[in-house]
Amino acid sequence: MTKSSFGWTPKLKKGSGPVYLMIANAIAEDIAIGRLSAEQRLPPQRKLGLLLGLDYTTIARAYTEAGRRGLIYSVVGRGTFVSGRRRPQVPRCVDGKSTIDLSMNMPPEPGSPELRNLMQSGLAHVGMHVHDLMRYQNFCGSVEDRIAGVLWLRRRGLMIDPDRLLVLPGAQCALLAILTTFARPGAVVCCEELTYPGLRALAAHLGVRLVGLPMDGEGIDALAFAAACAQYAPVALYCNPTLQNPTTITISMTRRRALVDVARNYGVAIIEDDAYGFLQKDGPAPLAKFGADITFYIAGLAKCVGAGLRVAYLVAPDASATAKLATTVRATTVMVSPVTAALATRWIRDGTADMALNEIRKESNARQKIVARLLPAACFDSATDAFHFWLRLPEGWTSTLFATRMTSSGIGVVASSAFNVSREAPQAVRVCIGGIASRSEIEQALAEIVKALQQPPLLALSSSL
Repeated sequence: MTKSSFGWTPKLKKGSGPVYLMIANAIAEDIAIGRLSAEQRLPPQRKLGLLLGLDYTTIARAYTEAGRRGLIYSVVGRGTFVSGRRRPQVPRCVDGKSTIDLSMNMPPEPGSPELRNLMQSGLAHVGMHVHDLMRYQNFCGSVEDRIAGVLWLRRRGLMIDPDRLLVLPGAQCALLAILTTFARPGAVVCCEELTYPGLRALAAHLGVRLVGLPMDGEGIDALAFAAACAQYAPVALYCNPTLQNPTTITISMTRRRALVDVARNYGVAIIEDDAYGFLQKDGPAPLAKFGADITFYIAGLAKCVGAGLRVAYLVAPDASATAKLATTVRATTVMVSPVTAALATRWIRDGTADMALNEIRKESNARQKIVARLLPAACFDSATDAFHFWLRLPEGWTSTLFATRMTSSGIGVVASSAFNVSREAPQAVRVCIGGIASRSEIEQALAEIVKALQQPPLLALSSSL
């Protein structure tokens, strides 16, 4: 292949997918091996098209995909350059086969250059104070970090006293602190019959018994919750009330009030994991808004700003509970990372967090449209602002068998058994459409899902081997 006057041409691997993805993957690989260096100028799109014998649209699409991954950036009037700002994504492979992981429930990675610049600016600002941040801080967040948390929770209509808010290293840490403090071994905690796997793991670790409650289109059945309270005397109800993981169900306002009434009547605390609540612009108010006296409210930033931002805000019902939780946090995790907390505070105050949230909403909306276009409406449950959906399998398929079929095609999904608590698991899988996967990869994976659904299980499995 003739070498470009710009010193680089992509080495395309035949048979590795659409040509535009081959070019984007080649850019990633060449950055990883040092063949392309930071700030190196790439050939103009039309010149590269002529060199490779490809049309301009294909090259433009390839550069757009590479830009979405953070590999390159363009400056009007100057050209396209290799970015030094972000570690490149090397194509994901298992046994030589490209993979598309739709198992991790991460938000889509925003591709806005403006947002990336704001994030970089926030990191630079935090770096100016790194000497102070390398010291031990308040065990549950500095005053400034707690105030930033208060400001962030106002987006959910909550008016919180900073003294009641704890800043923790992620929602899982918050959940661990609550269960360790208030649920002794053998205690019962009620939850959705299909619930967050992290809760299942913690309950098993701590010896806490989970009792799953049936759900309908409005969420947890309040009558079933009351019956469970009478039978098991649970210490708490755990719920993921908005865009629930894995079903995407959002508990209606009427049902939320009914659940709070039952909890109050039986003296049961509520653990509200509002991981996805910020994604809905006009979603129902948190249970903590009208049940503040009995609710432990958790708001992590991983799902609404970025998975790597391990910061969560925990609001306890009263000062006594706050003090007990602070003691537990000090014993189990010492403190949130001051560097990470400072970055979260900076991004909340300068608008970066809001921009990230809006970008995630926008990209999730676009991806859900792809899902709605490619999948039969009757076979899945989802919501516009969610970045996952619940795929109900046709007769003959089991969730394990279907997950195995997808794995054989290089696609990761999660079988229903990972979420099931009390009853027999339904034949369904959770499919995530966020993370580092591009829209084109999502389309590719969904096409493979549709192909499998249209075949009998044994034929689908044999055709994928």
